[in-house]
Amino acid sequence: MRFKTIGLIICLSFFLFACSEEKKDTTPPPPQEVSIIETKAQDVPLFLEFVGQTAGLKDIAIRARVEGFLEGIHFQEGSTVEKGKLLYTLESQPFEEKVAARMSGVAEVKTMLAKTKGDLDRIRPLAKSHAVSQSDLDAAVAAYEATLSSLEAAKATLRAAEIELSYTKIKSPLDGIIGRTQAKVGDFVGKDPNPVILNTVSQVDTILVSFFITETQYLAVAPSLAEALAKEHDELEADFELILIDGTVFGHKGRPDFVDREVDPTTGAILVQASFPNPEQLLRPGQFGKVRIKARVAKDAILIPQRCVMEIQGLHNVFVVNAENTIETRDIKVGSKVGSFWLITEGLKPGEKVVFEGLQKVKDGAAVNSVVADVKLTYQDKK
Repeated sequence: MRFKTIGLIICLSFFLFACSEEKKDTTPPPPQEVSIIETKAQDVPLFLEFVGQTAGLKDIAIRARVEGFLEGIHFQEGSTVEKGKLLYTLESQPFEEKVAARMSGVAEVKTMLAKTKGDLDRIRPLAKSHAVSQSDLDAAVAAYEATLSSLEAAKATLRAAEIELSYTKIKSPLDGIIGRTQAKVGDFVGKDPNPVILNTVSQVDTILVSFFITETQYLAVAPSLAEALAKEHDELEADFELILIDGTVFGHKGRPDFVDREVDPTTGAILVQASFPNPEQLLRPGQFGKVRIKARVAKDAILIPQRCVMEIQGLHNVFVVNAENTIETRDIKVGSKVGSFWLITEGLKPGEKVVFEGLQKVKDGAAVNSVVADVKLTYQDKK
């Protein structure tokens, strides 16, 4: 009886399994929908970027030209100053005393000059009447002329003393922005061990950006740099861009000023300087940024978004939808990164369909239904 029950259960199990197999849907699934982009040929400007540092058009160090104690500071740190504005005053008493002494010397020589001139005026008519000897006349002339020379020397020492006195008032050499003062009232300045640079005034209506490029990069941009430098400055086309530290592009384009005469043999780099208008005075000396230069234009180039490309051990490939609407893997070679795109040098032609999204969901040979993604494949070099 027990064996009969087990046999009945087994028969029922086979029967139910067969019924379920008959009810199973054998309809193949529809092709998976994938998002694609269609390649096209276009002219693409290629840029190089270099890290640079800003400086003022003129950065003038303010120093004490005579030694003494700092008595006054006559400006607000970080403010704009005009040419000729009084910035610092040093103690002037020693220099005033020197000027007074030199003035006294000039007065003394003038007195001597008056005496020698009077002597000469008396002796000259007497010499004509032979009342005095010729040697007496010669001596009087010599004394007068020596006193004249002494007067010129005394006046020169007076001028030197007055110049030294003027150095106790330190004025701005140009219109610009002044920084933080490096000395305080009461400091002894102008001589070791404290020959400090009191401050720096920078003209920032134009900003200079200096950067280094490698020898290879120089060869890439040398033709355009040479063409630009051959023109007058007013005729130069401003085509350098400055990318600030926060990623924004500075609102004014710049021009090249000079390329250094040699490549530094220790670094293999060469110095380049460009100038950028700075009417809003947004840029200050010492900032860092990237200078972007147009190197060349790639003709009939193909761009695809970087997200389309898979990289494995240095090899790049993409998924392409062929004419039969199936996926095939295509090996490609990439060139420069252009914004968020790759420049394709080999492996793709214009008009091909490259999978844009869902790369992990498709495989080689799979049938798909492609939908064109709303992606602009035109690189905008102005960001």
